[in-house]
Amino acid sequence: MTNDDTILTLDFIRLRPEQDADLPLPQYMTKQAAGMDICAGVDEDLTIDPGQVVLVPTGFAMALPNGFEAQVRPRSGLAVTHGIGIINSPGTIDADYRGEIRIALINFSLTPYRIHRGDRIAQLVINKVNHVRPRLVKSLNTTARNEKGFGHTGT
Repeated sequence: MTNDDTILTLDFIRLRPEQDADLPLPQYMTKQAAGMDICAGVDEDLTIDPGQVVLVPTGFAMALPNGFEAQVRPRSGLAVTHGIGIINSPGTIDADYRGEIRIALINFSLTPYRIHRGDRIAQLVINKVNHVRPRLVKSLNTTARNEKGFGHTGT
């Protein structure tokens, strides 16, 4: 990633250049989209049965620089229309990973769903990462909320 007037560049490689030349690079579908859509790099149609989890190849690897991560998120249209989600949503791709981007899809619906080559199956959202130094203390500062958890402000 390099800085060019606040637009960062992220390097991708095709892992099988001859075979996957038809797959588009991950891309933003609108000017203000937060995530880049990434497509399925399956060789043949893949059916996901109800409740089944599959690891879908994309044909790409990328080089995130230190201090960044890629979050893999579901596409809302697939989730709402077909019940297709990401089992570990959001999935995290660390800056030191150079293997193939693979998407762990799950079928939450009651009917099988078919993935075709080139289908947009997930979104990649690139974020800065801040590291912290964990420290054990004897007590924490107090807040108005303190230990109040789920639903503490009403339903």
